[in-house]
Amino acid sequence: MTPYLITWAIAILSVAGIIIRPYHLPEAIWVVAGSLLLLALHLILPLDALRGIEKGTDVYLFLIGMMLLAEIAREEKLFDWLAAHAINYAKGSSTLLFLLIYVVGIIVTTFLSNDATAVVLTPAVAAAVKSAKVKKPLPYLFICAFIANAASFVLPISNPANLVIYASHMPPLLQWLSTYILPSFFAISITYVLLYWRLRKDIQQTVETKIIIPPLSREGKTAGIAIIATAIILLVSSSFGIQLGLPTAISGALATLIVLVSANKKPWAILKGVSWSILPLVAGLFIIVEALDKTGLITSLSNILKNDAAQCATLTAWRNGTIVAFASNLTNNLPSGLIAGNVVQASGVSSLIKHFVLIGVDLGPNLSVTGSLATILWLVALRREGENVSALTFLKLGIIVMIPALFAAFAALLL
Repeated sequence: MTPYLITWAIAILSVAGIIIRPYHLPEAIWVVAGSLLLLALHLILPLDALRGIEKGTDVYLFLIGMMLLAEIAREEKLFDWLAAHAINYAKGSSTLLFLLIYVVGIIVTTFLSNDATAVVLTPAVAAAVKSAKVKKPLPYLFICAFIANAASFVLPISNPANLVIYASHMPPLLQWLSTYILPSFFAISITYVLLYWRLRKDIQQTVETKIIIPPLSREGKTAGIAIIATAIILLVSSSFGIQLGLPTAISGALATLIVLVSANKKPWAILKGVSWSILPLVAGLFIIVEALDKTGLITSLSNILKNDAAQCATLTAWRNGTIVAFASNLTNNLPSGLIAGNVVQASGVSSLIKHFVLIGVDLGPNLSVTGSLATILWLVALRREGENVSALTFLKLGIIVMIPALFAAFAALLL
């Protein structure tokens, strides 16, 4: 077996470990093990591995900030407070509660990113359905996973993968909106309709009509203000082309420090609740992508894309957007977005192809649990709430929801 085939085999097995989770071990273990094996077999040099890790710096900082914000919000009962308001507003209607959660998911994803929806909204929804005494919480929790990807190309800041694909060529905000607002509308709308239709029987259940609103502490208000301030900071940073990782990390760290000092708590009270294992998982994925790059993958794909685009740009856009959408479920959309972005930039093809590829990277992951980092974070959040969703269960739902939404978004690009 050639070194290139061994590299691909290790990459495939690492992703399979995320999907299957043998012995119920954390996803990060399999990716890190794959990365270490690549190094041990000299399939990637330590310097190249470090270069791969370095490419994810902005993502690590972004995740750290978001996870800190989510943890202080959870610790200070902000989610319980929001959940109580949501339940009272739903007035006993399970359908209205479903719609309300979906709308909130759109807002959070649009202005705070799809990863924030996974780490911030999921605990809030879990608290809401628990307070509402809902017997089957999963239909409502599924919203957090699916809207996190469906609304992730409304704005540049809605998904870190957007920044990876465009790199230093990020279009101005108004140009972005003119391109992606209509596809986003179709993706969000069709995802909602199909998700509700598929889960309608489980949604129809008793919802508490009136519950007492718990008091919100000063620290809880601080957490809420920090989340809103972070959204504003990210929007401004995106407008000026500033990478989002450092502003997010600083916002999360400052908010955590203020809450700890105000409540006279030790740092461990917050830090122990953060899912730190997600960071080595992301780093491992970047190492694997770097190793695949050494096999000549990007050069080969760039040549193929350039030749196809010369024949028919529109057909190439449809084909490659679809391929990337499904491939993102095999490799995770963060590394696939990195590869796709490099391929598109190197081939010099039309912007239409880049638009299709971006939607494929963002929306395609609604097919499987490994599709996006947001979905993996969602799974971690679910386990903290005592819930679990198998890869097969998610796939059965994802096939129904993702494929029509994807092709509708593609079609909207041509309008």
